[in-house]
Amino acid sequence: MRRIKFWASVVFVLAVCAAGTWAVWNYDLRWRPKTITRNQAEISALLKASGWVSPGLAGPKLYMVSYRTCGDCIRFKREEIPGLVAKGVDTRVIEIARRDVNGLSKSTPAERATVAQLWLTRDWKLAERWDAVPAEAWAAPGVPPADGDMARTAVVESGRDLVDRLKPLLKANGVKFAYPTLIWWNAKGEMRACACEQRETYRFVRKELGV
Repeated sequence: MRRIKFWASVVFVLAVCAAGTWAVWNYDLRWRPKTITRNQAEISALLKASGWVSPGLAGPKLYMVSYRTCGDCIRFKREEIPGLVAKGVDTRVIEIARRDVNGLSKSTPAERATVAQLWLTRDWKLAERWDAVPAEAWAAPGVPPADGDMARTAVVESGRDLVDRLKPLLKANGVKFAYPTLIWWNAKGEMRACACEQRETYRFVRKELGV
């Protein structure tokens, strides 16, 4: 009987420890961003050279790779960017028009036109107007078309190439690219990144950017 009680106690303690470990992982560790320790210079150069748009603030820089109809991207823009901007964070949004897949279009002519215009002009006001209209209703008023324009089509393709190049560089640091992918520098000067698809990741971004 004593032996049974002993082993029952051992099993109970192990179960409690396992449950505690799982809880820490599930509610905290799994959502934490990664520190980028490899390919930093290349990642930084790619981001700086991309067609990001921002409010032009002098505070910490946060790069966000997004596409217009991405639900998780829309949520982050709506729930987090206003507060970040209010605290002086320069939210540098990089909009992408995704490639077709198996002959099915993943973007619209208006989307491609707007992406090209954003990359060429870095017009934050245009990005705000675009976000303020339902994606399916956006007709890109006053924006030159990208389709049929070789130069603008090449700009759209540059955004796709950016994603292709970022994926393996981030993967080498334990970050699986998704939309939105966020990259920033914390107070220690460390490059940080996460595929911030879930709200659970937001608190870490806010904290590290001083919000």
